[in-house]
Amino acid sequence: MISFNNTQIAFKAKTDAELKRSYWLFKLIGNPALVKFGAKTTPLALNIGFKGLIKSTIFKQFVGGEDINDCERTIQDLGKFNIGTILDYSVEGKESEVDFDHCLEETLDTIKKAKDHKHIPFCVFKVTGLARFELLRKVTEKESLSAEEKIEWEKVRARVQTICKAAADGNQPIFVDAEESWIQIAIDTLANENMALVNKTKVIVYNTYQMYRHDRLQYLKDSLAEAKQKGYKVGAKLVRGAYMEKERKRAIEKNYNSPIQKDKESCDADYDKAVAFCVENIDNMALCAGTHNESSSLKLVELMDEKKVEHNDKRIYFSQLLGMSDHISFNLAQSNFNVAKYVPYGPVKEVLPYLIRRAQENTSVKGQTGRELGLIMKEKQRRSGK
Repeated sequence: MISFNNTQIAFKAKTDAELKRSYWLFKLIGNPALVKFGAKTTPLALNIGFKGLIKSTIFKQFVGGEDINDCERTIQDLGKFNIGTILDYSVEGKESEVDFDHCLEETLDTIKKAKDHKHIPFCVFKVTGLARFELLRKVTEKESLSAEEKIEWEKVRARVQTICKAAADGNQPIFVDAEESWIQIAIDTLANENMALVNKTKVIVYNTYQMYRHDRLQYLKDSLAEAKQKGYKVGAKLVRGAYMEKERKRAIEKNYNSPIQKDKESCDADYDKAVAFCVENIDNMALCAGTHNESSSLKLVELMDEKKVEHNDKRIYFSQLLGMSDHISFNLAQSNFNVAKYVPYGPVKEVLPYLIRRAQENTSVKGQTGRELGLIMKEKQRRSGK
């Protein structure tokens, strides 16, 4: 049986110096006050010349590089251990057509690179990299669009279709990332219309389902029912979610029912039910289980064995973020399961929001930092022979 406690396998890609750096980084991230302080001061530190410090610490832990070519070493290092890379251009919060077109070209470049690269099984993009947030909100909430906004929305649809067609032409699977609930219907619409276009015989386009929302398990089931009716396959990337605090705060401010599950147990239960649903319907779906949860990962392993699904069946992938949960990624890969790490990239200044979210996520997810630290300490002791 697979074990996530084997630190020799988990950290075999790290030198002693890299292990030490990770130890101190997670030690710092484990302090909520320090993370809060860092979130406010890091942008200022970057402006006054601390780019080198940021790049050699938190950037190096969680980011592949400043551009696609910078990521090649990370791609190769992971590939040596049978772990794929998902290149993620992590620049966000832009608002101009020039920025959106640049993001389009960048995403097309990731598809080109991935097409002939055995270590890049997926590409990914965020729709907010291609569209104004406010436009997506208006589409989601079914507000009337002006003539100019209707043209703008068609441009967004065209950008997404260009990406998905390029992915299909290159036989390169691609994820459409999930985002805040108040723009998600617009994103789902784009994902579904492109799944219908290119997923006729195999899964190229994947939508992302955030299971910390109490309505997403049913939405996943509805998505498959619609796909069967219209004659295409569903790509499902399952995650727990990344915007919980923001979601709850907005629901209180605007006085509507929060879309977030009532507690962690409900979220975990729906996540595992969604995974089981995908495996049971694997002939009409493909699954990427994006999770840092050991229990959910083990349940999927057991389910695949129970259903006699080969470990390396390309329709099922496990995924974790670069710099996190190596004990899951490397031990799964050692047992011949398909594993891919999300590898964000972009200029240091532009990926700061992503880095701050990773630090906050590690602080807020109960036990995450402690688990990472404990495993690193265990491996340090093993290497020192104590």
